[in-house]
Amino acid sequence: MKLRLILLFLGLSFITRAAVWKVGPTQVYKFCSEVVTKVTHGDTVLIDAATYENDAQVRWTANNLLIKGTGGRPILRAGSKISTDATNGKGIFVVGGKNTTIENIEFRDAKVLSHNGAGIRQEGANLIVRNCVFNGNEMGIVQGGTIPLCTILVEHCVFLNGGSTADPGYQHNIYINHIDTFVFRYNFSYDAIAEGHELKSRASNNFILYNRISNLTTNSSRNIDMPNGGKALIMGNVLEQNQGSVNSNMIGFGLEGLTNPGSHNLFLVNNTIVNHKTTGSFFQLNAIDTLFLYNNIFNGAKTGGFIAGSNVYVDSSNNLVEESIATMKYVNKSAGDYRLLDNSPAVNAGILLNRSFAGMKTLAIKEYKDTAGWKERIMENAPDIGAYEFHKSLGIDGQNDFMLSCYPNPFFDVLTFPSGAAHFEIYNASGSRMHEGLISDAPVTITTSEWPTGLYVVVYSRGSETSVRKLLKE
Repeated sequence: MKLRLILLFLGLSFITRAAVWKVGPTQVYKFCSEVVTKVTHGDTVLIDAATYENDAQVRWTANNLLIKGTGGRPILRAGSKISTDATNGKGIFVVGGKNTTIENIEFRDAKVLSHNGAGIRQEGANLIVRNCVFNGNEMGIVQGGTIPLCTILVEHCVFLNGGSTADPGYQHNIYINHIDTFVFRYNFSYDAIAEGHELKSRASNNFILYNRISNLTTNSSRNIDMPNGGKALIMGNVLEQNQGSVNSNMIGFGLEGLTNPGSHNLFLVNNTIVNHKTTGSFFQLNAIDTLFLYNNIFNGAKTGGFIAGSNVYVDSSNNLVEESIATMKYVNKSAGDYRLLDNSPAVNAGILLNRSFAGMKTLAIKEYKDTAGWKERIMENAPDIGAYEFHKSLGIDGQNDFMLSCYPNPFFDVLTFPSGAAHFEIYNASGSRMHEGLISDAPVTITTSEWPTGLYVVVYSRGSETSVRKLLKE
């Protein structure tokens, strides 16, 4: 497992590509359904930026595919061809092949007769989903069945409004069944509907890193549910629950039986967890082996107790459990900005943790950045508690943070710059300028497929401020 995790955390693709197939309004093939039977192992499918409505369900069976949007993010909007399909009705994409990578596509409105309509339904081993949006599907991503030797990596994606009012409580923004390893990082999953979860996973090993997972306005259930136990590391995340949530707790673990391989350990490190409900608890747990809690903020009501459950051994240190949200001194809690002000009790109150989880250090080195991005976490003194490290440059109004980033890094064929306000220039190792542009209110994506592999430098500038980051193209 450690080798496969190392490959994923380096951001590597699965295999060298073969033929390239193009889909778009001006291409030979207008819809994905027209090209799917022609694709073979190792091919690339490029989908031009446009809206594709009411295509039939597409089942990808070849192995080692790269399927990605180009020239912007194409929108695949499901319609009646999928919703009335009694034979094949599973979703927009059904992935039966192994080692598939899907990038830069928006999946919308997948609904089927069984009420489990998915943007992506994964049935083969190993999947990477990167820089995608899942909006209004009954399931954003769903992985069905049991695939023991399977790793799923989801990063830089947005999930919202997953669920089905026709079958409340059984559909979610993302649902992973029985696989070996699930990695969920730098994502924004929010506002599942109809009592669904923002994230549900039955994987044996879960790495939930540097995300924003929120119930803001809907009647969703838990933010995170891992019903069969196993091992899970939840680190550097922001979790929010508002009054509309139908559940009284935010994280569930082992509640449908501890059937995953033991031991059953749940690690939470440097998370900011805020319950805006007037009732509830933060956890509901089965009799797991150990709940590890270090450097976390647990903020808000806990009328049901801090932990709902029995016989849970807790190993904890340097957490802040505070019912008053105002006491924690966030930059702008009403806007969901949980960065710390200089007078927050979380500043310099953490512990430098020297532990490992499945070969990975339990040390928060990054921070979630809206939307679906990350930035480096830099400690100036002792570690702060929670998902964010205070910096004097932040200021009271929270407007002077110049820790910009782009993703993915390492990168392949595209680079995306999240929204902000800056000019940027990219140089190769010999000092030649490869690209320059402006970042404003919308993310900027540039094509890098023609660039050689190697080291690059991106220079951000805003007024008199300058920030430099290294990038690597694989």
